[in-house]
Amino acid sequence: MHTRRTHRRTRTGTGVALLAAVALLISGCSSGNSPSTASAAAGEAAAALAPLPHSTPAALTPYYKQKPAWRDCGVPGFQCATLKVPLDYAEPSAGDVRLALTRKKATGPGKRLGSLLVNPGGPGGSAIGYVQAYAGIGYPADVRARYDMVAVDPRGVAGSDPVECLDGPGMDAFTRADVTPDGAKETGALVASYKKFAEGCGADAPKLLRHVSTVEAARDMDIVRAALGDEKLNYVGASYGTFLGATYAGLFPGRAGRLVLDGAMDPSLSARRLNIEQTEGFDTAFTAFAKDCVRQSDCPLGGRGTGAGQVGENLKAFFEKLDTRPIPTGDADGRRLTESLATIGVIAAMYDEGAWQQLREALTAAMRENDGAGLLLLSDSYYERDANGDYSNLMFANAAVNCLDLPPAFDSPDEVRRALPAFEKASPVFGEGLAWASLNCAYWPVRATGEAQRIEAKGAAPIVVVGTTRDPATPYRWAEALAGQLSSARLLTYEGDGHTAYGRGSACIDSAINAYLLAGTPPKDGKRCS
Repeated sequence: MHTRRTHRRTRTGTGVALLAAVALLISGCSSGNSPSTASAAAGEAAAALAPLPHSTPAALTPYYKQKPAWRDCGVPGFQCATLKVPLDYAEPSAGDVRLALTRKKATGPGKRLGSLLVNPGGPGGSAIGYVQAYAGIGYPADVRARYDMVAVDPRGVAGSDPVECLDGPGMDAFTRADVTPDGAKETGALVASYKKFAEGCGADAPKLLRHVSTVEAARDMDIVRAALGDEKLNYVGASYGTFLGATYAGLFPGRAGRLVLDGAMDPSLSARRLNIEQTEGFDTAFTAFAKDCVRQSDCPLGGRGTGAGQVGENLKAFFEKLDTRPIPTGDADGRRLTESLATIGVIAAMYDEGAWQQLREALTAAMRENDGAGLLLLSDSYYERDANGDYSNLMFANAAVNCLDLPPAFDSPDEVRRALPAFEKASPVFGEGLAWASLNCAYWPVRATGEAQRIEAKGAAPIVVVGTTRDPATPYRWAEALAGQLSSARLLTYEGDGHTAYGRGSACIDSAINAYLLAGTPPKDGKRCS
């Protein structure tokens, strides 16, 4: 699963903001059908995450006593530093991982409330990039006045000893791989693509690849908390960042301060169940887009009165044409728009209704003018591919974390084929491709160390869990489920479209979260905003 939240502008220069708190299966967040995961699929994981002892083990004391040496890092208003954390918490003497941090100090007025760590999700999204480009300058002024805005790239991500798997041309080939194989030959090519990706990751970071789990990243955050001089962790996590934040609360409930988990994940589900429910989420978001599209004069998928189901069939037919005949894009590297790239382009626009117009324009150009540039642009934005053909390490870290957190959903292509009806029922448009995308972790070079489990965090201060009713990437039911597990949760609901809710235009949501962050007053459990 790929879930991240970033605020950035598309490279077209049109000024359309693409909010991509992306939760895609292309990198394979999955789990198998062991007894524990079977119970998780029913929302009843066999076990709850156990808290760690309150006292710090002697072997970890040097890490907890670190003080960051802040320095200017070339971004106005921000400082940067590094900290060390143990590669393996079970064997702290086995080596270190270097974590990159950034902060923007509280601007005042008002009493400083400490540090506010922010994570945009992923796994694999750069928290540093997110804070420097958005949160550190775009969060409400009152919040920035009272908190030091802080971000740490989790282990394996961006500035923190990043995992690397393929070069630019290799990733170009990977993103073009056909994820709706029609026969044995195409299935073999897809499997070969997954294997090449996995082998590249294993060759780059054979030791680190075994230690990039969410539990380890959460333990790293406690060292960061101590290094910052905060008694408790104050935190806003979006999308996958909610899983990271909830895991922290589960491990260190007494050190959980004001936690906001926006666009929540359900840690009790097996990843196969997560994948199916996420596929349903994309279908829900597409239905909302389809209904809006046919009301617009420039919708290429149908006119007024066209049902959402027919809109989906029209889009699916377009994808199938691309499967056999990709179209030009004008790309400097000669890339053509394939079915897989077009699908990612459409899904990328599902995260924010503000991108729907851009998607209509891109689809119109592709379907009526044989010009795939717009959809390729959306796909490149999702994959974080720049104009030079270079990729960030987002997709590499995404797979590394997901494949370690949960065992693979599918062990073989035959298992995927048996599951296709369930995925296609979840989404007639996206189901087949997302089912095959879930096969990636089957070929991962290291075995998973995590499992699905409830997170209760008994004894933690109130935790605000935020869910959006038509969220494509983290379905609303996940927010309900996480709020039901966390002993101190307050569920805050946004009735609307898009992925995550804080800072996206709802004064009701923003005021409720701001009151919690600034005054420690959580919203009433069950509060709803629209």
